[in-house]
Amino acid sequence: MVEQGGDRVGSARVEVPVAVVTEPELVREAYTVFKRAMAGLEFGPFDPVEVTEPGRFLAAYDGARIVGSANSFATHLTVPGGARLPHAAVSQVGVLPTHRRRGVVTALMRKQLTDAAAAGEPVATLRASEGGIYGRFGYGIASHVRSARIDRRKVRFAAPGAPGGSVRLADTDGVAVLAPIAARAAQNGAVSRADVWWRKWELRSAEHTGPSYLAVHSTEGVDDGYVTYRPLDTAGWFTSENKTIEVTELVALNPAAHQGLWRHLLELDLVDTVSIGTLALDDPLPLLFTDERAVTLGPVRDESWLRLTDVPAALGARTYGEAAPVHLAVHDALLPQNDGVYRIGADGAVRAAAGTPAQVTVSVSDLAATYLGGTRWWRLVAAGRVQAAEPDAVARLDRLFAVDREPYAGVFF
Repeated sequence: MVEQGGDRVGSARVEVPVAVVTEPELVREAYTVFKRAMAGLEFGPFDPVEVTEPGRFLAAYDGARIVGSANSFATHLTVPGGARLPHAAVSQVGVLPTHRRRGVVTALMRKQLTDAAAAGEPVATLRASEGGIYGRFGYGIASHVRSARIDRRKVRFAAPGAPGGSVRLADTDGVAVLAPIAARAAQNGAVSRADVWWRKWELRSAEHTGPSYLAVHSTEGVDDGYVTYRPLDTAGWFTSENKTIEVTELVALNPAAHQGLWRHLLELDLVDTVSIGTLALDDPLPLLFTDERAVTLGPVRDESWLRLTDVPAALGARTYGEAAPVHLAVHDALLPQNDGVYRIGADGAVRAAAGTPAQVTVSVSDLAATYLGGTRWWRLVAAGRVQAAEPDAVARLDRLFAVDREPYAGVFF
């Protein structure tokens, strides 16, 4: 069994050494371990040293050999109420297949999360390659997304005309135009992008050999949205009966930009279908059209897995709705300093006095799932994942944690 950063093998506990790697050759070795662990994923030819923030890449060792890796980037997460919290964007977690089930990931997670809390990063998120791994380390699914396909032949816009603003082609402008727009994205669940993220974007864009396009929306001379897209199956483009363009990213800071960019995409010549892989659950896209069946929505899937590394700081940073206060007991097996009872009310959240009885008890992973408002408390109770001494307290928690918009990050790292 995994315990305290190691496995119990019989009665002997095996420790897993973990250290920050900064030397270029060690960063490359750790990144190679990650690539080997991912098996089927393709990676660009770039040097990982060039797209890694110094002091954040962790390596787990078996003797002198690196057998596990975990990286992160210093960014910000927007939480309900608009506060932008310092945030660890976790990536490149992997263990060699020869060293699975030896406590390697536990050791890496404990070190990474402890370091994040000590650095003043009360939240961390990741994108999980498998769904059954990260819950035991205190992560919960905080946001969901879905794909969409639009049949251009069925498209009739419900509004008579564009709401204002203009769209320009900016195929060669790249990061200089994109980064300032993305930096202003402030929806609930938004994640800012580190400089090394943009550097990786540039390297991957340079690697892509087919056509790709960028369009930017502006309102009164101020850029407020962009879309990047590319055609699929260009070899058979002129003979295809379903010419498709794929949206690789769409960022819209307001409704005018959202409508203007979709109009641009759906008014392109020689296009039958427009697809997008990641869309917020409450994105108004289908409502743009008189026939909502022009949009085929894909299955819901998880997006942001959230971890609260500093529960008091994270709970105190977001805002809450109107309801009588609830005393919430939180249990965190990996970071026990987060254990305790918290008073959560419309006026904020604070740690309650010692001995205060709890009305609801929750694990830190299920608390993370509710934190951005993407999971309702009553659903966790119905699933048997939350214990409530007072049923009315659950209804109050749902009012306290309610949000106007579904959480959505819209970025992969």
